[in-house]
Amino acid sequence: MPSLSDCIEKYLQELLDQTLEGALEIGRNRLAEQFRCAPSQINYVLEKRFTLERGYLVESRRGGGGYVRLVRLGAGPGEGLSDLVLRQVGQEIDQRRAEHVVLRLLEAGTVTPREARLMRAACRREVLGVDLPRRDALRARLLKAMVLALADRGGDAP
Repeated sequence: MPSLSDCIEKYLQELLDQTLEGALEIGRNRLAEQFRCAPSQINYVLEKRFTLERGYLVESRRGGGGYVRLVRLGAGPGEGLSDLVLRQVGQEIDQRRAEHVVLRLLEAGTVTPREARLMRAACRREVLGVDLPRRDALRARLLKAMVLALADRGGDAP
């Protein structure tokens, strides 16, 4: 049986899928009433499941007329998803954020489930075996190298 967080996430993704512009505004309290939960549960789902690494931007306004604006990010003109991911990774990335990036690539169909498993395995702290902050820098370099290699599927493998 799916958790309440899973149900809220699925509902919001379905609403986003129905919009042409990939953005949606919804009242946090109305959503909480609909799912019979506290508004903090809605906040939790937004903070943990709709992150920048997973390709979402969340804007919110608190208070009586508060709302949540959820935007599904896409690549800009002339820019592929791999370009967007490379910008998001930066010089350092922690394991949780790296896993979100890989999940986004998987959801977009940019990588296969097997490739995603390999990428996640290579980014694990236990595998990298170095201390912070070098570990996060190494993880970022590895993740970028994997994304670039997969983006060049038509070229010769090194």
